[in-house]
Amino acid sequence: MMKSAYLKFLQHLLIYSAILGAIAIILYLILPELITPVLPFLFLFFVAITLVSYYILLRSLKSKLSRFINTFLISTIVKLILYIGIMIVYVILNRSDAVRFMITFFILYLFYTIFEVVKMISLTRSQNQEK
Repeated sequence: MMKSAYLKFLQHLLIYSAILGAIAIILYLILPELITPVLPFLFLFFVAITLVSYYILLRSLKSKLSRFINTFLISTIVKLILYIGIMIVYVILNRSDAVRFMITFFILYLFYTIFEVVKMISLTRSQNQEK
């Protein structure tokens, strides 16, 4: 069950990322001054973080609900600290690209967080229906 759920999530995440990437390419062709040059790396970063987070949450879902909730909250806090740290370091090192980077980072953060939460809700609902 866990392996198939994870592979299905991976497939949906890659399709979702490809759609977001296509939109980013179109925006870059129309308004290149709005797009940070590190956007491809941001996509890789968010895909990797989302995959790791989902895997950890999926594993915790096998045990008690309270453990899952604790894991979800801890992973959210850890991700937020990681994201803030990366934004601070990047802004300090690349002041000229700071605004574009932060706006792009925030938009990707919203899109990937919404995606992960929607997938996690559907997974927990399907597991509750099986019980």
